Formats: sequence, structure tokens, C-alpha cells
Amino acid sequence: MTTLSQLRTFQTVARLNSFSRAAQELHLTQPAVSAQIGALESALRIRLFERNGKTITLTEPGRIALAGAQIGSFGYRITNL
Repeated sequence: MTTLSQLRTFQTVARLNSFSRAAQELHLTQPAVSAQIGALESALRIRLFERNGKTITLTEPGRIALAGAQIGSFGYRITNL
């Protein structure tokens, strides 16, 4: 099951291009951010990010998921929650 917390974490990682900086902004540990992204990837059955050492980039399915995550089913931005 996908949670709003996972979607918010995903948006933050994508915006900052960093699991560590997202963790700082969200007041979480880096392993907690990684776990939320891993759980979201498992729930969606897609890989959201390509990981190459310390560099991450959105995959094409990740870009599509990000576009969907930015507008919730009620027509508001999830980042405004």
C-alpha cells in the first residue's frame, strides 16, 4: 500500500536529487528515506531512481510517477499537505 508519506518522500528525493538532503529536509534518517523509497518501488513494481554510487536520477517510470504524485486524486498538490 502506498502512503502519503512515501509520496512526499519520493517528491522530496526527486526535487533534491539526494536521499541524504531529503532526509535532512524531512527530519528523517537516510535509511528511513531509503526504506520508504524501496517500499514505494515495491508497491508500484517499478524502479523510480537509477542509483550510480552517490548519483541518482529518475527513471522514465519515475518521471511518470512523479507527475502523478504531484497532483493528488482530489486535485491538490501533495506537497501542500
